[in-house]
Amino acid sequence: MKIRACIIAPTCFALAAFAVQPAQAQSANASFFLTSNGIGNGGNLGGLAGADNHCQTLAQAAGIGAPKTWHAYLSTQAADGQPAVNARDRIGKGPWQNVKGVVIAKDVADLHSAGNNLAKQTALSEKGEVINGRGDTPNRHDVLTGSRTDGTAFADGEDRTCKNWTSSTQGAAMLGHSDRMGLRDDEPSKSWNSSHPSRGPDGGCSQADLKSTGGDGLLYCFAAN
Repeated sequence: MKIRACIIAPTCFALAAFAVQPAQAQSANASFFLTSNGIGNGGNLGGLAGADNHCQTLAQAAGIGAPKTWHAYLSTQAADGQPAVNARDRIGKGPWQNVKGVVIAKDVADLHSAGNNLAKQTALSEKGEVINGRGDTPNRHDVLTGSRTDGTAFADGEDRTCKNWTSSTQGAAMLGHSDRMGLRDDEPSKSWNSSHPSRGPDGGCSQADLKSTGGDGLLYCFAAN
């Protein structure tokens, strides 16, 4: 049996080492990403804890996890004696940068202003990928937030959080557009965090419903520390 010289050649070891490196180097200072995938159960994320765990798990797999504590950008509404939770209060103080080192916002006020740097080319996944937006197939720009434009929760009453992220049937979820594009040239269409509620034949919170309007149950994740 012939043994290829490459097995013992020093250059082959170098090539092998290169081959196991991530395809796209991530910034060690990364503090924001848009999830490459959703949990897969529509608006039922297992509550805020389940959503945070999804962010942490994806960050760990991408090599940008601990010691950072990753939180999903989600609000919840007052219910069952529990107060509302505002997404803007869960994500730390900033500044935040994507996995390529590009700053998307310097602080909470900047993030919720028209001047933030969130767009299709900067709202990268934890893998450094651009997420499909309007005009792509499939469109995946709808992101779960449950929030108003200023990052606060909606008043109790009409559900905008799929029953505080525990339902894949009843209710609806407020969605943002990660590419800042929609059907019209208006502020809701351009909103990264509060564009329109989910809807669909299953009620608005199933995985099929989220996909039907251009989503996939994706989340914004921020390093809160």
